[in-house]
Amino acid sequence: MIKKVEIFDPALCCPTGVCGTDVNPELTKIARLVSVLNSMGYDVKRYNLAQEPMPFSTNPEVVKLMENDGVESLPAVVADGKLTFSGRYPTVSEFASWFDIEDDKLREKLKTPKKTLNISLNN
Repeated sequence: MIKKVEIFDPALCCPTGVCGTDVNPELTKIARLVSVLNSMGYDVKRYNLAQEPMPFSTNPEVVKLMENDGVESLPAVVADGKLTFSGRYPTVSEFASWFDIEDDKLREKLKTPKKTLNISLNN
């Protein structure tokens, strides 16, 4: 079982994917997935090149990847200190496998909202 997963994002204006008028569904999905995994006690970190450059420069695997393939290779995924893959984000099934979680259980957690809000547009 993997103990820690680090995701090295390219330079982003925000990690959620909700920036300005454009919404990046891939970023909103990974942000939600990381949030759910963290709430379950799993160690998943995301680093944004624009806002947190230090982890990029101190991780030898990421330094080598960026020297060889440039920033176009991001995102990079490092599991327990080893570069697992780059160029895409992990899937729900990959996270489930790494952390020894039942795939269906994790997918169900992703569907369940933290809180339900009752909003009335009538005054």
